[in-house]
Amino acid sequence: MLLHGFPASSFQYRELMPLLADRYRVIAPDLPGFGFTEVPAARNYRYNFDNLAASTTAFVQAMQLEKFALYVFDYGAPTGFRLAMAQPQKITAIITQNGNAYEEGLGDAWSPIQRYWREPTAENRSALREAAMNPEAIKQQYVDGPHAELVKPEGYTLDAALMARPGNIDIQLDLFLDYANNVKLYPAFQRYFREQKPKTLAVWGRFDPFFIPAGAKAFARDNPNATVHLIDAGHFALETQVVTVAEIMRNFLAS
Repeated sequence: MLLHGFPASSFQYRELMPLLADRYRVIAPDLPGFGFTEVPAARNYRYNFDNLAASTTAFVQAMQLEKFALYVFDYGAPTGFRLAMAQPQKITAIITQNGNAYEEGLGDAWSPIQRYWREPTAENRSALREAAMNPEAIKQQYVDGPHAELVKPEGYTLDAALMARPGNIDIQLDLFLDYANNVKLYPAFQRYFREQKPKTLAVWGRFDPFFIPAGAKAFARDNPNATVHLIDAGHFALETQVVTVAEIMRNFLAS
């Protein structure tokens, strides 16, 4: 099961899934607030990571998934790690591609969001709205790294279009604010790694400005069953290194 991140959707796995599907059943849901997922207003759904995890758990139940490997990226990591802690018996392995669980993994690019955590004012919210929610900022997340010429426009163009749906930007700003609660949960995630020792692969774009290599290396510190691969890619590593990631994943899963 592949869990996407901000500002993307399951569309980010469009090239990875065929490279795995000859051997594995591969499932990639859209999280609430992303992709084409629509939550009826009557539900009064609160967009926070606890609820994203609850929705993902309900998806797992509806799909009758009893055991599965979990691929997490960006927002998919705190969502998926909550699921793994709650139902460790279901998790056969974890692949984390720039999916963080350590404070040392937070890069300088988090500074404006961390300012919003410390001072959740209308001014700081507005600053993030202007800086992070426009099409150019979304594109920058994709092309900030080596081999930018390989990045196809479909991903960031679709992200920007769906982000522009009425009300969606405020959903994303709410999740920016709530990410502080993920950082508070990092010690619990780390305890899960130490106690359960899930077979883990950290395959990480080393040039990611948001989640830096120290976050990848930390998995091996807590879990003797974790292996780390740093690759020459940015945040959206699959856009430029999908074949490399698929090969590393296949070797890991086969072992």
